[in-house]
Amino acid sequence: MLNMKRMAGQGLVEYALILVLVAVVVIVILALLGPAIGNVFSEIIKGI
Repeated sequence: MLNMKRMAGQGLVEYALILVLVAVVVIVILALLGPAIGNVFSEIIKGI
């Protein structure tokens, strides 16, 4: 019984680590591409 709880806890920790990794990757991509995306929206607004 205790072993099953430990395995379930391990799976939860693995999912949490994957989620944190994905969040970090998304933040880095947004930090790198943020200014370029902002420029695109600025050009669209200027064209209106």
